[in-house]
Amino acid sequence: MVLKPDAANSFGTIDELRGAAEQGDPQAQSEFGWRYHAGDGVAKDFAQALMWYRKAAAVGEPSAQNRIGVCYERGEGVEPDFAQAVHWYRQAAEKGNAKAQNNLGYCYQEGKGVPQDASEAVRWYQQAAAQGYSHAQNNLGRCYEDGLGVVMDFSKAVTWYRLAADQGDAEAQNNLGISSMIWPKLRSGIGSRQNKATQEPSSTSDCATKWARV
Repeated sequence: MVLKPDAANSFGTIDELRGAAEQGDPQAQSEFGWRYHAGDGVAKDFAQALMWYRKAAAVGEPSAQNRIGVCYERGEGVEPDFAQAVHWYRQAAEKGNAKAQNNLGYCYQEGKGVPQDASEAVRWYQQAAAQGYSHAQNNLGRCYEDGLGVVMDFSKAVTWYRLAADQGDAEAQNNLGISSMIWPKLRSGIGSRQNKATQEPSSTSDCATKWARV
C-alpha cells in the first residue's frame, strides 16, 4: 500500500504549500502532512505528518481522515490500531473519498477492525469503483472472480480488471493477464480455479491475482 498525493491538491513549491498549511487551508494541511509522510521535499517524519493530518481532519477534510486511517493501519507515528483505522476510513468514506471507500472495503473483506463482511466490502468497493478509482475497480474484479460477496462472474471480473488496467493499475494489469491465461482453460474443462495459483509462472506472487490498496 503506497500513499500517493491527490492530484487536485497543487500548491506550487514546498514553501508555498507550507504557507498555505500554516494559514489554515485544510487541503494544504493534508498535502503538507503527506509530504512528511512520504519524505517528499522534507525529511520523513510520521509525527509531523500526523500533526498536519489531524489539523485538517478536525475540520472534516476527507483526504486527511483517510491518511490518518492509513497511519493507524500501518502503525506509522502511532501504535497499530485497526479499530481506529476503520473509524477514520469511515469518516472519509462517508464523505465520498474513493481511497477511503476502498480501504474500508478491504477492512470489511479481511475482518480488520470490523466483523468480516464480504457484502459490505463489495458495497464500499462499488462506491469507489463508480468514481473511477482503479484500485477499487481491481478489487471489485477480484470479488467477482472469487465469488466474494457477489455471485461469481468471470465476465464481470474481466470488465472491472480492464477498466482499472486501462488506467495503468499494475495489479489489475497483472490480474487481467492471468485471467487471459487461466480462464480459457477453465472454460474448456482443463484444470480448476482452485489450482490456478500453482500453475506457471514460477512463483505464487507472480501468478495469483492480487488485491490493490491506496
